[in-house]
Amino acid sequence: MSTKANNYYYLDVLRAVAAFAVVMIHVLGPWRHLYGVAPGFQWEFAVSYNAVTRWAVPVFMMISGALLLSSKKPFNCSTYLNKRVSKVVIPFIAWSLIYTTVTWYSQQDFSAFSLVQLVINAINEPAWYHLWFFYDFIPLYFVVPFLAIILNKMDKEHIKLLVISWFVLTLMHWLKVDSWLRQNLVLYTGYLILGWYLHNNDCRKYTKTIALTATIMLLINVFGTLYFSEMKQKYSVFFLGYKSFNTALIACALFLIAKDYSHYLHRFQRPIASIAMCSLGIYLIHPLLLIPVRELSNGYYQWFGSNLVAIPTLSLLVMMVAWSITRVVIQIPVLKRLVP
Repeated sequence: MSTKANNYYYLDVLRAVAAFAVVMIHVLGPWRHLYGVAPGFQWEFAVSYNAVTRWAVPVFMMISGALLLSSKKPFNCSTYLNKRVSKVVIPFIAWSLIYTTVTWYSQQDFSAFSLVQLVINAINEPAWYHLWFFYDFIPLYFVVPFLAIILNKMDKEHIKLLVISWFVLTLMHWLKVDSWLRQNLVLYTGYLILGWYLHNNDCRKYTKTIALTATIMLLINVFGTLYFSEMKQKYSVFFLGYKSFNTALIACALFLIAKDYSHYLHRFQRPIASIAMCSLGIYLIHPLLLIPVRELSNGYYQWFGSNLVAIPTLSLLVMMVAWSITRVVIQIPVLKRLVP
């Protein structure tokens, strides 16, 4: 691979792995609140997988920060809106309408009033569970041009302090320390900055230390979630926030590991690049495939005997099908803007 390809291939690896993790989070979804109800260790397996995949969405945001904030092209408002913002807004609107129609159909209330009401509701609430991402992600696109100017005028040491300050804020958020800064826009903007910083700086001397710390944090996530749930006698989400210090640290570690070691996966460059290119399509399409799977009475999970096997296997199968569908859709001119 060329140097430039090397510089960005690790982002493809991150996209592919994060896409799989997101699918897994949604595959295990029906089991999360079955504490004390699910037989055997099925709930424990599901919650453990959930505890080790919460970094997925933050990693996607870090990738966006690495790419959008690193652009050297002169800013043009019309070009930015047409080529950047529209690539997120158009799929969001289209898929909100698609999933609104799915909800309308599933309710079996086929009146026009019911459909219109669902569309109106989608203005403030996601039409389907995975679309929440766009409500927080789209506003970040209007922050990026101003953030790029600020970061380019700051020296490296001040940027380090900014990143450290943001990590402190994620710790405050995790511990629920009251602050007006604990806003989604502020916390998610931090992931953009973190991704940009790690992408543009040599942090190899910190990789092993951060990776070790993140591994310990992953174990704390798993056993902490199981312990807190046992104490509360219900599912605990204390360790599972997207904007919490533990999740940010794990996402940071994975970003650095991918950056430093992805070249060992160069033999798989073509499929990984393809999955990465289709990652938004995979994200948007896979919940449709999961509709029958997530209905526990259909018995898909039981086919594999245990959630230890069922959840990763179903996740891989669903992701592969969603990837295949996306590859077909992007070849159709009328539809390709739905999965850019």
